[in-house]
Amino acid sequence: MSAALDLTTDERRVLLAIQDGLPIVPEPYAEVGAHLGLDEERVREIIGGLLAARRIKRIGAIPNHYALGITANGMSVWNIPDDDVEEVGRQLAERPEVSHSYRRPRAHDWPYNVFAMVHGTDREKVAATVEEIGCELGISDRPHEILFSARILKKRGTRLKAG
Repeated sequence: MSAALDLTTDERRVLLAIQDGLPIVPEPYAEVGAHLGLDEERVREIIGGLLAARRIKRIGAIPNHYALGITANGMSVWNIPDDDVEEVGRQLAERPEVSHSYRRPRAHDWPYNVFAMVHGTDREKVAATVEEIGCELGISDRPHEILFSARILKKRGTRLKAG
């Protein structure tokens, strides 16, 4: 049975109401609740329960980087010794300049196993940031590259269908 079929009526209604984003108002949960005929506390309880049960991963803002002037998005890719990947990955993830990082398996013609996304207003600044990170973490001598985004992709999670 699919997880979507296991939702209560109120869980489904709340998810449908917020899947395109929370209203940009001082009290978004109250606004959602008013739209659904629920009080704010009930909306918070439903969302909290879905988060606690790991039925949804997170509630968060998804900024449009381009609208904010952040047009250089560089995925730094690193060839890190396997024994060091966990520590280097943790250090990268803790960096405020890194929006997300992860490990990927190497391929026969792709030696990189650690990825870390850095955003900036231009490619030169991103490259300087990546080099600074490499120096500070002691990995600047490791083979690495920066892959810049060619276009922005719409970011959104799984969608529920009404009905």
